[in-house]
Amino acid sequence: MKRLATFLTCLLCALTVLTSTAVHAAPSAVHATYQIIRNGLHIADVTERYEVKDNTYSIISDSKAVGLFALAQRGTVTVVSRGEITRAGLQPVRFDARRGANEARRIIADFDWKTAILTMQFDGHSETAALPAGTQDRLSIMYQFMHMPPVKSRMFEFSMTNGRKIDQYRYTVTPDVTIDTPYRRLVTVHLVKQHEPNETGTEIWLSPDYHFLPVRLLIIEEDGVRYDQLLTRLDVTP
Repeated sequence: MKRLATFLTCLLCALTVLTSTAVHAAPSAVHATYQIIRNGLHIADVTERYEVKDNTYSIISDSKAVGLFALAQRGTVTVVSRGEITRAGLQPVRFDARRGANEARRIIADFDWKTAILTMQFDGHSETAALPAGTQDRLSIMYQFMHMPPVKSRMFEFSMTNGRKIDQYRYTVTPDVTIDTPYRRLVTVHLVKQHEPNETGTEIWLSPDYHFLPVRLLIIEEDGVRYDQLLTRLDVTP
């Protein structure tokens, strides 16, 4: 079940946009659950909790395999992002990803915005990289859309880290795309990653009716294996 771990690690290594107009009255808390479908089979569930307090935020995402997949993929993958709320939205301070108590597989990224340096710890060693303005981690990305929705452009680029490196991403934006989810039918904004034929493809669907939160996430690997993350429940606190 290494594919599931890889999927959860890069789920989703994609997806934010920094525009010039912030969303007013973003919620103070979000509780969302998703199911992960691999080539038509339900293999895992994801629970995410987003909270804001005193101009700081925390996001905790727990992913756990289900059914027969739980026999091979034991333990919970926990990903945490913490940081500050600024005029530009979320500004991560620390990103932390781990499986259970396995410290050997833990990934940590510390954002030093004063020096513009990102320090990444993984596989038993530490690396640093220049920190571009507006960089998100792979979890804060999902909630940055509440503050900076992709409504002003049909194409955008951004920086994002998965705790091992920083990459640049380029996405197309298509509004008014209706999809069905286990939660309900929704009108969405559809984002598609621009990539080479031998690279992983990524797509995301955001709901304007629900603060531009993600309601569907799709990864298509180079060999054609599909991982689809679909919203099953959403609770929003003003």
